[in-house]
Parts: sequence; C-alpha cells; structure tokens
Amino acid sequence: MAKLQDKVAFLTGAGAGIAKATAKLFVAEGAKVAIVELNREVGEAAEREICAAGGDAIFIETDVTKDDSMKRAMDATIARFGKLDIIFNCAGGSLQEDVPVHEMDLAVWHHTINLNLLHPFLSCRHGIPHMIKAGGGAIINVTSHLGLMGSMKPAYAATKGGIISFTKTLAAQYVAHNIRANAIAPGSIRTERQIKRYENKDFMLAEKPSPAARTRMKMQKLYPFSHGSSEDIAAIALFLASNDSRMLTGSTLAADGGRSTYLKIYDGDD
Repeated sequence: MAKLQDKVAFLTGAGAGIAKATAKLFVAEGAKVAIVELNREVGEAAEREICAAGGDAIFIETDVTKDDSMKRAMDATIARFGKLDIIFNCAGGSLQEDVPVHEMDLAVWHHTINLNLLHPFLSCRHGIPHMIKAGGGAIINVTSHLGLMGSMKPAYAATKGGIISFTKTLAAQYVAHNIRANAIAPGSIRTERQIKRYENKDFMLAEKPSPAARTRMKMQKLYPFSHGSSEDIAAIALFLASNDSRMLTGSTLAADGGRSTYLKIYDGDD
C-alpha cells in the first residue's frame, strides 16, 4: 500500500519549489493535497499538473500571513476532503534588505516574522483542531540550516530558529492527540527562486564573480552534500509524514550536508 493512502495534506507555498515537489510526491503515495499559495498563476498550474497526472488536488489562493485567509484555506480543505492528516509549512523566504539589526528597516523585520514564523502558527492554529478530530497526524515545518547556526541575516535566522522551538513545543503539547511535529532544515536547495537569484550571468560572472557568488562556490566545495533539489527535501517530508518516522517527534532533521554540524576549513584557491 502507498505510504500516505487516503491521507489529506495541507501544503503552504505549494505552487513551486520544495512544497510543490512534496505535493507531487504525497499524491504519488496516495494522498489528496491542498495547494496553499498566494500566486494564482503558479498555484493553478500546480493544481492542473497534479490533476492531469491522476492526483486529487485543490488550489486555494491564500495569504499565509493573514489569519482570516488561512482560516478560509483550512475551511476549504475540509470542505473538499473532509479531514486533515498532514500539515506541511513551507512558505517563506528572506529579503536582500535583511541587514544588520541597527541598519534594518522595521518593515523588513515584520515582513520576515510574518511570513516565516506567524504563518506556521496560523496553519497550526486552524489545522490542529481538524487533526485532533481525525485522530492524529503529522506536522512538518521547514526551517533552515541558518536557524541552527545564526547568520548575517538576523530576521531570517531568528524566524528559522523560532520554527525549531515552535516545533518542539507542538510535539510536547499535542502528543496526547497522536500528533507528531518535526522540522526539516535544508541547506541550499535549487528551487526556482534560488536559480533566479544565484544562477544568472551577473551573479556567477566568471570574469569577476561577486563576493556572494564566491562564497557560494566555496560552500559547494566544502560541503558538496549541502546542495540539493526540491525532490531531495520532498523525500524527507514523505518520511516524516508517514509511519516510517513514527518514533520521531520534536526533531529537526538537518538536511544541509553537514554545514550546521561541523566546520571544514577551505583550502582551495580563492
């Protein structure tokens, strides 16, 4: 039998990237999926792609930073599928304006907090009651290796670190309801956004690469397993959503090729 047969999953940011790859894999393993996405064009395209392949999916246009929007999305999921078994909180991101604290515009801080930390709170706020009714389930939050380490982006690092603590708290609070909560901390994942940001000619210009490009290339040499695809993270999400991980709750899986685990000194050419 498929690992997620007859399960219902609610996935934020599922119009593209990690969450879309996860939605497709969940469907392949028997689940029905709600594609929770702000961008109507990519959300509808993801729904069409999954349904054309024989899956059962619904796109719900949603602002994950707004409580009423998230409630409507959860209500629409229950109206369509009748229950909820899995929450996959993946929507998020960082801004180039995420600069040192004393230089940061307050709007950047609030935007990042709302997108990365308020959003999983809202999906759990509205989804957990349905999971309790279903007799249990799995919550999977996407954090980052930078949430385990800290970084030069204080707002982003703070939110991703907060997700880790939030996940542990969910695990403690809802274990009696047969709900498990775990997190994934990816390294560098080749999503559409990453490709646009880091693989354009100006960024990776061989004649004179930018400091950020040089750093990225060094990290790839130092930690070759830290660069992966959306499908790599989807495979971990499937493990956490299924009974294969029934002994895991409150854990954060560092899918970052060792970047948050050990220090390796660069010994190549600059």
